[in-house]
Amino acid sequence: NADADIFGLPDIVIQIFLGTGIAMILTTCMIGQLTTQVNASHCMIDYINNYFALFMLYVAMTIEFTGIMHSSYLIQNILAALSGKPVKSNEEPRNAAQMLFFWGRVLMSLAILGFALAVTFEALFDGNTTMWEGVPEAVSVILFVVLMSIVGMLEGMQIAFFAVAKIPASERGNSFFAKKTCDLLFKGNGQNLPGFMIGRQLTVVSCFFVVARVTTLDIEPGQGNNVFGIRDTSQAFLNTGLHAAVITTILASVTWQLAASAFPLAFLANPATYILLVVALALEATGVASGAWV
Repeated sequence: NADADIFGLPDIVIQIFLGTGIAMILTTCMIGQLTTQVNASHCMIDYINNYFALFMLYVAMTIEFTGIMHSSYLIQNILAALSGKPVKSNEEPRNAAQMLFFWGRVLMSLAILGFALAVTFEALFDGNTTMWEGVPEAVSVILFVVLMSIVGMLEGMQIAFFAVAKIPASERGNSFFAKKTCDLLFKGNGQNLPGFMIGRQLTVVSCFFVVARVTTLDIEPGQGNNVFGIRDTSQAFLNTGLHAAVITTILASVTWQLAASAFPLAFLANPATYILLVVALALEATGVASGAWV
């Protein structure tokens, strides 16, 4: 609450840290994400050498098996077809039953994603989201698309950088931006990779803070303004924000990560990758999240 009285601090300080969400961003980044990411980027094998990492792997695989996020695979296959490069996989080719099961989950995922997007934009244009008052709906949509793209690029860059770290310098291609990106990322004593993780996470959380304003519903069940006129119980379910989680996970995270894992060198050759790397390192250099180094 930006109107709260905290430690007798001046109103301007409270407004900056609580009103704008900076306090939440820094807390989420440094405690919930960056500490582990910085350690994992330096000690990859040690980080997963425990039963909890194995447990989380099984949890993630179970969620993947449900097929809720399978539309990401469709986008990955489309990118592969457009690039003319097949997606590399260590799995055996699927038989007919497996293909039917796979594409069935893709269709289910597309239906869920389409419904989630429809709910979001219906609520947005009816003024029933938590977007700041006075921001036109068209501007909100533009912000949504741009910020989701930036987050997606940063998610993909993370995957591509770890993949490229295992590739000899002579095999990283001849692209001008790929070379500049690798030179900057791996120069010195290797601090720029975890440094990128810090700047990347600050940018991602900041972008999601705005995206959440667009996707979070501000509808009280029983008031007669439910999305698409659905029942109150259904509206209460949507108010949990699961539709927003589906949208951001598929369109701003998993799809880009799958594309980067399949085509890491193509990600490096993108000028936007180099620009975002510089921005991330500049943010880390400010020291605002240096608590993650402790």
